Amino acid sequence: MTDGRSPLWRGHNVFRMVTFLWACFWVVLQFHDYRRPWLALVVIVLMGLWTVFTVWRYWTRAGRTNRMVLLDCVVVSVLFLSNEFILSDAQMLNNYPSVVTVWHPTMVTAAASQWGMFGGLSTGIIAAASNYLIRGYSDPAMSLDTLLLVGTGLVLGLASDTARKSTERLARALRAEAATAERERLARSIHDSVLQVLARVRRRGAELGGEAAELAKLAGEQEIALRALVATTAQETTLDGETDLAARLQVLRTGRIHVSIPGNPVRLPEPLSTDLFAVVQEALANFDKHAGSDAQAWVLLEELPEEVVLTARDDGPGIPDGRLAEAAAEGRLGVAKSIRGRVKSMGGTITLDTAPGEGTEWEIRVPRPGPTKRRRGGKR
Repeated sequence: MTDGRSPLWRGHNVFRMVTFLWACFWVVLQFHDYRRPWLALVVIVLMGLWTVFTVWRYWTRAGRTNRMVLLDCVVVSVLFLSNEFILSDAQMLNNYPSVVTVWHPTMVTAAASQWGMFGGLSTGIIAAASNYLIRGYSDPAMSLDTLLLVGTGLVLGLASDTARKSTERLARALRAEAATAERERLARSIHDSVLQVLARVRRRGAELGGEAAELAKLAGEQEIALRALVATTAQETTLDGETDLAARLQVLRTGRIHVSIPGNPVRLPEPLSTDLFAVVQEALANFDKHAGSDAQAWVLLEELPEEVVLTARDDGPGIPDGRLAEAAAEGRLGVAKSIRGRVKSMGGTITLDTAPGEGTEWEIRVPRPGPTKRRRGGKR
């Protein structure tokens, strides 16, 4: 999609061409007063060539690389500093325009467009320092030049940062819209084919009984899981690097696994969301392996002001005393590493409530990262 900073680059290109023509006018006007007129001619020719080259490079997004902008700033600075050998003492002391003159700030507009406020401020300071370096004095006109250079860098940099963020938001919105449209198309196709077949197998198998009833049960579980999958919103990471844990957990829903989530999105930093999802998956993997085919499991997600609480519970046979320690001693570290180890690395706490014949319940509490603690009740 189109880069939101493209209008800034077009403005920069126009500014560079106009200021080059202005510099040519002053070179013609002062040509015979320069200390080295031939060097002024060389500089103005190089300025013209560099203007044509950079306008061509900056015309497309592919040409606006960090290396190109950095080289641009170096070239403009070197050409500006060459005024030390061109301007006469009288021109220096009376603040006559240099050979480069107002073409000099184009390095600031390029850096601000590419790197935002930081780049604009930095190059503005460098450009102002170069001006003081060759002049060797300070007066109100020099102070005004400094203010304009730094101010231009800040203002254009802010506009560039805003345009970049807007472009990223729009790109995310377009990707989400495209993903949603594709998901809806697939959902219609699946509903008209796979889901209808599974529903028919489930009903017919239940009528026939016997082994067919077992197949009907499996078909019913797959039907529920597939419906949950096509109903889940496509996941996108926000500009803050957050994802919706609630939406992720929905895909775990089957005929034996019941998922309860808040009505609003539960946005967490992507690594934290991924680790919590992996913990729940590991707990459900143990449930599937040890609880038996008739057991049921429940996953509950709660969003509190200062923490997120995840509960994974089942009505299986439970875990006998000492069984987890025995498994760890045998080198089977699924619970120790994949569940308890992950929760500890997140700075959270985990509680196991189990007894023979009374099922298993894991309760995981993980504190929210600092910036998100301002949220209350799931609202910003």
